Amino acid sequence: MNKEKERLREYSSAKSDWKLWGPYIAERQWGTVREDYSANGDAWHYSNHDQSRSKAYRWSEEGMAGICDRKQLLCFSVALWNGKDPILKETFFGLSGNEGNHGEDIKEYFYYLDNVPTHSYMKMLYKYPQNEFPYRQLVEENKKRTRLQREYELIDTGIFNDDEYFDVFIEYAKNDPTDILIKITVFNRGKESAELHIIPQVWFRNTWAWGYDDYKPEMAQKSGKAIQIDHNRLGQYFLYYEDGEALFCENETNGERLYGTSNENFSKDGLNDFIVNGRAESVSSHKKGTKAGINYKISVKGHSYKSLRLRLTTHRNKDFLKDFEAIFDDRISESDTFYADIQKGLKDKEKREIQRQAFAGLLWNKQYYHYDISRWLRGDPAQPKPPDQRLNGRNSEWIHLENEDIISMPDKWEYPWYAAWDLAFHCIPISLIDPDLAKRQLLLLTREWYMHPNGQLPAYEWNFSDANPPVHAYAAWRVYKIDEKASGKGDVQFLESVFHKLLLNFTWWVNRKDTQNRNIFQGGFLGLDNIGIFDRSAQLPGNEHIEQADATSWMAMYCLNLMRISIELARHNPSYQDMASKFFQHFLYIAGAMSNIAGRGIDLWNDEDEFFYDVLHLDENNNEQIKIRSIVGLIPLFAVEVLDPDLVDSLPEFSGRLNWFLNYRKDLASLVSRWHIPGKGERRLLSLLRGHRMKRLLYRMLDETEFLSEFGVRSLSKYYNDHPYSMKLGNNSFQINYEPAEAETGLFGGNSNWRGPIWFPVNFLIIESLQRFHHYYGNDFKVEYPTGSGNYLTLEEISIILTERIIKIFTRNSHGKRPVYGNNIKFQSDPHFRDNILFYEYYNGDTGEGLGASHQTGWTGLIAKLLHPRENE
Repeated sequence: MNKEKERLREYSSAKSDWKLWGPYIAERQWGTVREDYSANGDAWHYSNHDQSRSKAYRWSEEGMAGICDRKQLLCFSVALWNGKDPILKETFFGLSGNEGNHGEDIKEYFYYLDNVPTHSYMKMLYKYPQNEFPYRQLVEENKKRTRLQREYELIDTGIFNDDEYFDVFIEYAKNDPTDILIKITVFNRGKESAELHIIPQVWFRNTWAWGYDDYKPEMAQKSGKAIQIDHNRLGQYFLYYEDGEALFCENETNGERLYGTSNENFSKDGLNDFIVNGRAESVSSHKKGTKAGINYKISVKGHSYKSLRLRLTTHRNKDFLKDFEAIFDDRISESDTFYADIQKGLKDKEKREIQRQAFAGLLWNKQYYHYDISRWLRGDPAQPKPPDQRLNGRNSEWIHLENEDIISMPDKWEYPWYAAWDLAFHCIPISLIDPDLAKRQLLLLTREWYMHPNGQLPAYEWNFSDANPPVHAYAAWRVYKIDEKASGKGDVQFLESVFHKLLLNFTWWVNRKDTQNRNIFQGGFLGLDNIGIFDRSAQLPGNEHIEQADATSWMAMYCLNLMRISIELARHNPSYQDMASKFFQHFLYIAGAMSNIAGRGIDLWNDEDEFFYDVLHLDENNNEQIKIRSIVGLIPLFAVEVLDPDLVDSLPEFSGRLNWFLNYRKDLASLVSRWHIPGKGERRLLSLLRGHRMKRLLYRMLDETEFLSEFGVRSLSKYYNDHPYSMKLGNNSFQINYEPAEAETGLFGGNSNWRGPIWFPVNFLIIESLQRFHHYYGNDFKVEYPTGSGNYLTLEEISIILTERIIKIFTRNSHGKRPVYGNNIKFQSDPHFRDNILFYEYYNGDTGEGLGASHQTGWTGLIAKLLHPRENE
């Protein structure tokens, strides 16, 4: 067992708290719902980047390359100043949802290069221009641009043209859980010498200004190069540093700057005002406060570098550098060993580097998340009372929600809040390196302080009441199996715990999202943003509603996931056979409803087009299929399960009920499963698709003029590039086009586009579904790939090729270019850019170029699982 695995074992057994400190600081707190106390819930206008340096946050903190303890009582991050910017670079800059021509958009370049599960070693890189950062230019130029134009990026300003920038590497190495070594290395990539202020900052999260606890911790200069840090909950720490000048202020709001009120104390922007504006009165002459920074002013020669070293520790250590380099060397070596073990069987060096950076991104994107909705709605005793409208506004139905945990985020700048279905996908690659974390994350969202009393899982911060696709059971089962293969023993306690909570969630779906009680479901946008011709979460002009092919298919998949978990639990406790039978039958009822068996459902399948469509329910006797070929119609592929005969035979009660029901309802059995026809090795198939329907869906999906891109499966058929779909509803006309890149309309926010791009979660589920179908059909079952080629392959072979197409987004092609970076010459060829990978939210359906959030190593972290040899799970 390598050292990092030993530390994980120590943590799991509570012998040592190696995860006490980690990269748990958000990269953006402004513009979040948590910090919005407006009457109308307009978070983007309530606070902004300009205010961020002066406003003490209520719920959590932000910083660059920051770390903090688990409860975020004490924070550390790095600030910079090139001597030309109007402000310190304390946080990453980007545009709000109202400023970007495609929604919120970060305008910085930084990379997560390394991290291990206990955060015993971490490394990231930030590229900081030496000339004045073009804040205004980025805002004004993007404001001019329409949705039909590309976003205006930092690289487009020309600020990197002459390599006049610093590469700032920030590294952390733990000697023990409370002894953290910090190294900041600055490379001058330009030809000429350049000056730089480096300001490592340490501060307390403000817990004293809200009226609940007036205890105020303190940090102060001590003799030598040390800051003593005292907190009644965290204990005593010391920040040791080399040279530099320690500056102190308070983590308090600058009321004078923001609101025209007088300040009682030094404010949190005191360091900024002292360093940038030379205001000596903005920092404490007594060398104490709740925020401190060490101001280093260095000059770095062209093509050279300098390093700084600090140590944040509970140990008194006057000679803090004595073992510094040796500890760093050990942690780097141990990180290499840890990933060498993980990557056994992955021979390609480039793919190993991509996977390791994907794992690093998943681990860096862990964040302290604090949100108590009851307090948020009422306001705090020591603060102004919020407007009464808030009591019936955003998230007011979630007054039970009281979150204060470390959670895997989609992207700590653009999405610094958890989302239920994103998190489920995060846990799959996380389980390869830290299965305990993956299981804890999945259980977390089912806790009573997260899950609504009615059984709904919280969707995402902007609207917890929205419905995300119900993939939690799928993720729990996959994490269980991955962990079982790695450890040799399945964690039945985890599986049983999550199963019981998911029963509540399943019941919520059945009671709330089946309007007509016919096993046909509605879920709204279901995480697919603008996939529909109109906003599927909005009230339609009349009394119409949409019967959704994807919502119904997700519920069929949910049934099969819970059935499979029940079967596994029944191997240890036979009473779970009842639940396995229940979900087996419920799956068949949904399948029957989708094909309108006995006239009780809605026919979502179109025999002429041989595709699944949403149905517009106009009135009791009038339904109309919305004939748009989108990923919605491929989601029925995901509802598939294969049962091996020995498994079924080991559960006689379940087997008996299965056979009775299938004999009793032969219409359902013949419709969905071909139950009486054995597959390879006498296996039995449960699927929404008989062989013919599956082949016809694959015919569309594998057609390069429709869904199949060189880089995966598109979210909308390319057919609509030349043949837009239009529909009239009442006095309103609607149209949908193939849009392979950013959204061209503002539908459902407009910053995420499902009308053509490639998205990782659905591609991942397509690949896994093909693998399960192959498990049943075997090598004799072949389909044409690509459609029209005359070449026939097994489903396993197709899953492998689809995997390769997606991986190809990140690997260099024959021209030495990575499709993810499109035509960005600097990113493609510059030796200081080209090996650093960004993991985007989604990808151009034609070119593979990365789009949307640029650090979305959340569900795009699935690339780590796709790169992982299946035999190594």
